[in-house]
Amino acid sequence: MNNYEHYIGGSLPINATSYVNRLADNDLYQGIKNGDFCYVLNSRQMGKSSLRVKTIQRLEQDNIACVTIDMTEIGTHDITPSEWYASIIDTILTGLNLDDDFDIEELWEANSQLSYVKRFSKFISEILLPSISQNIVIFIDEIDSTLSLPFNIDDFFAVVRDCYNKRADNSDYQRLTFAMIGVATPADLIK
Repeated sequence: MNNYEHYIGGSLPINATSYVNRLADNDLYQGIKNGDFCYVLNSRQMGKSSLRVKTIQRLEQDNIACVTIDMTEIGTHDITPSEWYASIIDTILTGLNLDDDFDIEELWEANSQLSYVKRFSKFISEILLPSISQNIVIFIDEIDSTLSLPFNIDDFFAVVRDCYNKRADNSDYQRLTFAMIGVATPADLIK
């Protein structure tokens, strides 16, 4: 007899026997492996974050570097664009174990004459891609939290799109994939 544990709310643990594989498990995994921009948008408590956890487990077995940015951890109230973008970069550095090699404050101040979006774009091209030789997946969980930010983040999504556009000119960008997860529609995210 199997001993199933039930969980209420939040992501299931990686080894949860109650996890049910769905078509989305294979679709997300294959989409990311193919380098496609992926998104999982659905209502709350439908297993999106558990799907992310399971997908990361499979991708890491394939030697793909994965990092998750949980937007609720960064915050949405009383936050400036500078703090928000720096927090995104800091989360990526920490999640990929690059935080000992690069100091976020130094990186941020060294580019203080650039826009926040340009700093983020420059971080990807000059720090992230040269530092990680394998494929990289950036999961952005709770993406709907960005809808309540007190500033416009269309430029953030434009940078993500630009990373895909740069694949034609710079093969390093073919190693970078994004996956957005949350409760929203694509039209909600970028105007």
